[in-house]
Amino acid sequence: MSAGWNGRRPHAPECPCCEDRRLGRRNLIAAGAGLLACAALPGGAEAQAVRGTRRISVQRAYTGDGFTGVYFQDGRYVTEALRRLDWVFRDINREEVTPMDPRLFDVMNAVAARMEANEAFQVISGYRTPETNSRLPGRVSTVSLHMSGMAGDMRLPGRDSYGMARLAASLGLGGVGLYRRDGFVHLDCGQSRRW
Repeated sequence: MSAGWNGRRPHAPECPCCEDRRLGRRNLIAAGAGLLACAALPGGAEAQAVRGTRRISVQRAYTGDGFTGVYFQDGRYVTEALRRLDWVFRDINREEVTPMDPRLFDVMNAVAARMEANEAFQVISGYRTPETNSRLPGRVSTVSLHMSGMAGDMRLPGRDSYGMARLAASLGLGGVGLYRRDGFVHLDCGQSRRW
């Protein structure tokens, strides 16, 4: 045997029939890590979101305006879709539009995927001007994320609002408020909290 013999057959490594087929420690660890990564990937709609396509379906209560389609694709938000969503989420009392934070749509997409919901979110309230916010009855936050385009009040028709709120809170993606008497859920893309 010559010096430098490593126990492998003395053929070129390009030859697949002569490669050493033993699973070394590094290859075993790499294979295990690959299996774990595959097992951790979500299925269905969640997998689609991870791969780069996110869809949402919304309809505005009181106006009937809506959007159904892709708002995120190939690693970026779709500008025209966001523009249309901004219109649906506008302050309908003042007919004022603001750019909504697209992370709100990501929260909604995640909730819909986990609930396996195909129906449109019914949006009760999206963006609010400070004037609209101050005129709401009851105790209303003076620093509401609605005024920053980061929040929406909504329901999924035919779905339990309590179940939707619990699921959304378990995701930890933002704020979740349950308004059980009115049958809707507040979702936002701010800090994770619940009420």
